[in-house]
Amino acid sequence: MSEQAGMNDKNDGSQRKGSVGDSDPIESYRKDFDAAERKVAGEIDPGARAVVVAVIVLILLLSLSLPHAGGANGWEVLVDGAAARDEVVKLPSRIFVGFIVVFGVIASMLALVTRRWVLAWAALAGSAISMVLGMLSIWMRQTLPASADLAGPGIGLLLGWVAVIALTFHWLKVVWSRTALQLAAEEERRTAAAEAERRGDWIV
Repeated sequence: MSEQAGMNDKNDGSQRKGSVGDSDPIESYRKDFDAAERKVAGEIDPGARAVVVAVIVLILLLSLSLPHAGGANGWEVLVDGAAARDEVVKLPSRIFVGFIVVFGVIASMLALVTRRWVLAWAALAGSAISMVLGMLSIWMRQTLPASADLAGPGIGLLLGWVAVIALTFHWLKVVWSRTALQLAAEEERRTAAAEAERRGDWIV
């Protein structure tokens, strides 16, 4: 009797170990699905807008090579070169050019290459601020004292401002569509979780 009881205890122990060691395949699939869903939710799909954004980035680079104030192009404004100092280029203009380089060019290209939603959002925010800085820069060049022998806003400044407005619009469309998709996916996930919980309650 004692030997048989010992064998039964061993069998029960092995069964418990097997039940603990075996993982629920449904739970494993659910974790993999959630991980894949989070990865997709963090990416963007600009579609045809990717080409448009790339063209706008090239236009922004072109605007930096054109005059922003007199004989000072965008690069000279950025580094506060001699030509920019001769035209008395103010700080908002330099910040505007800096935002174009960082957010309009670098962040936009990184967002297109990596397709990360965070980078697209950063490009959108920086481009939106650049719009305001560009308008302020143009206004400051147009309101120079009449006695000052200084040039008004150059073609590079105007072109850069128009290009950054277009860039902001397209990034807004991309980011907003991804945000709406994320919200819909989150709502669907909550609904599925509630439905699964309700089915579990019925089974119990």
